[in-house]
Amino acid sequence: MENNWKAKTIITGVVIGAVAGVISAIVLIKKAEIDETTPKLTAGEGIQVGLGLLGLLRMIAGLGTE
Repeated sequence: MENNWKAKTIITGVVIGAVAGVISAIVLIKKAEIDETTPKLTAGEGIQVGLGLLGLLRMIAGLGTE
């Protein structure tokens, strides 16, 4: 019973991550359709996404701490 909350937390994180990934892909596809191009992610954009993700993870890690 003690590890039950850990499994629930991991499953919740996986579901949230999957939903966020699907929404991101849909937005990228819609933008490409509007621009009538294929979706491309440059190295600079990849770095921006990575840094944004690190910032988000840092915020999540800080939740619940004072």
